[in-house]
Amino acid sequence: QVQLVESGGGLVQAGGSLRLSCAASGSISSFNAMGWYRQAPGKQRELVAGIISGGSTNYAASVKGRFTISRDNAKNTVYLQMNSLKPEDTAVYYCYARYGIVISWGQGTQVTVSS
Repeated sequence: QVQLVESGGGLVQAGGSLRLSCAASGSISSFNAMGWYRQAPGKQRELVAGIISGGSTNYAASVKGRFTISRDNAKNTVYLQMNSLKPEDTAVYYCYARYGIVISWGQGTQVTVSS
């Protein structure tokens, strides 16, 4: 199973930006889809953004226009650029990769947005 390592989380003021990275132990070009979920305290994990093998992307309505997902196949890394951050974006962000029915997860990275 692929190993996914997230980085780039931290504390930022509202209106600020962060870029999350998800580095995979293998080639990401073989995955059907990759992306990001997040989970805030007391809430269910929710999809934030995804990118499929063909390059199409999808976003949660709450982040559309503020977040951008991208990938670098040469670096086996997927990114999440987060702009205009809001306190409600505070959560642990998890990277995932899907190959067929198998889904791998990263360990998560904390994003905290102060008001």
